[in-house]
Amino acid sequence: MRLPQLTRIPNGIVIAFLVLSFIGFIDAGFLTIEHFRGSVPPCNIASGCEAVTTSAYSQIFGIPVALGGAIYYLAVFILSLAYLDRRNPRLFNIAALLTIFGFLFSAWFVFVQLVLLKAICEWCMYSALTSTTLFILSSYLWVQNRSDRAIV
Repeated sequence: MRLPQLTRIPNGIVIAFLVLSFIGFIDAGFLTIEHFRGSVPPCNIASGCEAVTTSAYSQIFGIPVALGGAIYYLAVFILSLAYLDRRNPRLFNIAALLTIFGFLFSAWFVFVQLVLLKAICEWCMYSALTSTTLFILSSYLWVQNRSDRAIV
């Protein structure tokens, strides 16, 4: 199945991408800083932040997964901002495609928290919610753009 190229991209969706990716960057950036400081982020709602952020799943080849998340969100933010500046749909297409990977990684890490670790890090769940929302917005655009092509 091939995803349609996004040609009609409402400004509201782009603004939502900017806001969500900025929030995601702040969240993942905070987790990254806490990791390198050797600190455990405070949990206000859940009580599993320490179990999750210090587990073997919190790093890949010694690199904190939160850093990967921060880079992901920053890339989506920059691509969305560049799209607003240049109005080149390719830029936003790349950002939308990235959301697939963000969603898949988030789904994996939610599974790890709930099933393998049996602990929840609320900061990680905020990131999962953010990346899932970005993916849903991208999916909506792909469906809309496919529908527009079918009508023409």
